[in-house]
Amino acid sequence: MKTKLFLSVFFTQLLISTLLLSNSVAQDYTKWHLPEGAKARMGKGRVGDVAYSPDGHSIAVAAAIGIWLYDAQTYQELSLLTGHTRPIESIDFSPDGQTLASGCRDGSIYLWDIATEQHKQTLKGHKGGVFGVVFSPDGQTLASCSGGDVTIYLWGIATGQHKQALKGHTDSVISVAFSPDGQTLASGSYDGSIRLWDVATGQHKQTLKGHTEDVDSVVFSPDGQTLASGSYDGSIRLWDVATGQHKQTLKEHPLQVFSVVFSPDGQTLASSSGDSTIRLWDAATGQHKQTLKGHTRPVESLTFSPDGHTLASGSWNDPIRLWDMPTGQHKQTLKGHISQVMSVVFSPDGQTLASGSLDDPIRLWDMVTGQHKQTFKGDRMSFGSVASSPDWRTLASGSYDNTIRIWDAGTGERKHTLKGHTRSIKNLAFSPDGQTLASSSGDSTIRLWDAATGEHKHTLKGHTSTVYNAVFSPDGQTLASSSGDSTIRLWDAATGEHKHTLKGHTSTVYNAVFSPDGQTLASSSRDGNIYLWDVATRQHKQTLQGHALSVFGIAFSPDGQTLASGSWDKTICLWDVATGQHKQTLQGHTSRIMSVAFSPDGQTLASGSYDGTVLLWHITSTATKDP
Repeated sequence: MKTKLFLSVFFTQLLISTLLLSNSVAQDYTKWHLPEGAKARMGKGRVGDVAYSPDGHSIAVAAAIGIWLYDAQTYQELSLLTGHTRPIESIDFSPDGQTLASGCRDGSIYLWDIATEQHKQTLKGHKGGVFGVVFSPDGQTLASCSGGDVTIYLWGIATGQHKQALKGHTDSVISVAFSPDGQTLASGSYDGSIRLWDVATGQHKQTLKGHTEDVDSVVFSPDGQTLASGSYDGSIRLWDVATGQHKQTLKEHPLQVFSVVFSPDGQTLASSSGDSTIRLWDAATGQHKQTLKGHTRPVESLTFSPDGHTLASGSWNDPIRLWDMPTGQHKQTLKGHISQVMSVVFSPDGQTLASGSLDDPIRLWDMVTGQHKQTFKGDRMSFGSVASSPDWRTLASGSYDNTIRIWDAGTGERKHTLKGHTRSIKNLAFSPDGQTLASSSGDSTIRLWDAATGEHKHTLKGHTSTVYNAVFSPDGQTLASSSGDSTIRLWDAATGEHKHTLKGHTSTVYNAVFSPDGQTLASSSRDGNIYLWDVATRQHKQTLQGHALSVFGIAFSPDGQTLASGSWDKTICLWDVATGQHKQTLQGHTSRIMSVAFSPDGQTLASGSYDGTVLLWHITSTATKDP
């Protein structure tokens, strides 16, 4: 969200790019920097920020799992820098291109040596997520801002020590920018104001007011005479830096403005918005020049290449796009970055994995190569539930727009759109014979549909809060549903009649799943516990404890001996079903885990996370217990 203006270091960066490229050719990026126990990664993580290297040869993408480096000419992956344990919100290259700074949600700032691809130093001091990092023009100072401690820090790059703490904003600070001469720092805040600071003394110089909501982005023009600010109020304001006077308001975006950036020659101002567009403005007159369309989700980050010929745009829920300037034509899409993964399911032969995320209805992945095979296009999802029929001929996806879409798994063609729920769809499940589809919703109901025709069969009512999950027993006779009312209900799958209510959890029950033999039901909850229930007697058998936060995804292994659980604490636990003992913990995701699924042979576990990736884990029947 900050201007990336850099000095040229052609020969050094050319050598670095050559070395990185040779490294990328020798490796499959789906296997770069995997956590212990994982064998492949699908997806590159949702995007937080984008930046060009000073020489324009590389593009850095801050993702939820690390920083991806791309060749700016070939668009090939060069490297992945990992080390942060939470999503990265902001990145910036030093003016000489030798160092990259990254700000993370965990409050840390990392400095990376670009030549060696190694983490050099960690800067700690912020008490909340770091939303902005930017180098001073001389490269000797780094400014950072936080959403938690309402503070801006100035750091000495040579020492890594904190030099100044700038305080005065009354709400989260999310954007900082140095003036071209390095003497002034501008900051934008959720308090709706912009503050100007004297970099040498750390003194507050001036407060610029006029925006009526959050100021999400601030940037100086290359000549330092104008400051541009973008706000949640949908406007862009231009300010005279010398006097602090408001010069002009640019208002074409109907929704919030997330990022503003000047072209290197200072003639063009680009802005990105929640309306999914990028607008180009004449920086001198404020006239709207062009609207760039192609993104289907809010565009949250912009950066010009050093020569001004290319504009890169990034979004959490959409691929990164590169645009040709000044024609405004779309040049290239950097693929693989996806939004939060909410659901994963294997095909019966184990060769394909389907994932549902917040940016596309369904993606299919090749389990042999780890490569993306197909995306089912259509109306964009807003939740990410996906289910497959037992024969894999039909896939279903659910959305926040209250609808269910039925797809031909072979062609990706949409067959039916099912409507009837009045709130968002939380989960979908096919009956074992594939003839019935169950949908659970925020409207507190479960609906049963004829999977072939899309006709509504029954509506099951009884829960008093959101129904997060509904699943069929292996014999297809019983449906179990879990709800925000802290209960699990058992229903007759043929008639829709309520049979029994299971009580015991002390908070929202997110998921319930039957063991392969149908004798045990496992349930996961916001209370952090997993319950095992005897289906025949409907009695609580055991409580599995170990996760520190809510447990969302659970799955039995095909032999029924192991239960996998994915939690918001970013871990996956494997449990012995017979004894209830904890067997193993798998760690590697940088955000909450929403879904887990075993392959049909039980040798692979797939996990889908809010970090925008799917990890594949090698599972052995003799997994050792943690000491």
